[in-house]
Amino acid sequence: MKLLLIIVLPLTIFALVIFRGPPQTDAPSPVINTPTVFPTQIPTLIPTPLPQLIYIKDVPFASQAPFGDWKDPRQQDGCEEAASLLAVMWARDKSLTKDQALTHILAIAEYQKDNFGQFTDTSAVDTEKRIIRGYFKFENSQVVTIKSITDLIAPLSQGKLVIVPTNGQLLNNPNFTAPGPERHNLVIRGYDRSTKEFITNDPGTRKGENYRYPEKTLFDSIRDYPTGEHSPITSIAKTAIVVWK
Repeated sequence: MKLLLIIVLPLTIFALVIFRGPPQTDAPSPVINTPTVFPTQIPTLIPTPLPQLIYIKDVPFASQAPFGDWKDPRQQDGCEEAASLLAVMWARDKSLTKDQALTHILAIAEYQKDNFGQFTDTSAVDTEKRIIRGYFKFENSQVVTIKSITDLIAPLSQGKLVIVPTNGQLLNNPNFTAPGPERHNLVIRGYDRSTKEFITNDPGTRKGENYRYPEKTLFDSIRDYPTGEHSPITSIAKTAIVVWK
């Protein structure tokens, strides 16, 4: 009997080890990279009562064609580059000269061409991803959905800038070459409650610093557009990019 136990017991232990498999460890599971999902809503809470004037100071300005060379396609289609440049320079407390603006606008166009194959038009999501986060390496930004005028006022009341893609032809800006650009980005920097106007830095004209648009005109003009070489716009999506320090 003792001999049988001596033989059976080691065999039993060996079988348990074999069939149980390797010892378990506390090592973490592999990390799976998933695409970044940008929130599409922002709080619409605004101060009560709303200040008579919301105005964000020290936002630099330059047009997308700083020296008026509108024949250059990189500048003619440079509103996304210029609007992003103005917002990021403000957030970084940087000033901006015309020479610096031109250098950045051309460099961003080349960066997009080299990395994405084109620079003509970029949607709000791609403007934020490629230009603000990609070229500038700046992360204090968020793509949001705009459902009402309040959605524009709310971030301004929190000291944040708002970049909006628009149908520039609906802006009725007399400084644009008629009939105006179908695809255009500008920066909203303030709101005047007494006149119901948004205050903007609009890079589509050399007279765009502190340019005012009636609130309804600007809201109605907001329309995102697809990334590409003037790709057809088949729907109206109201989006914006919020930028903060």
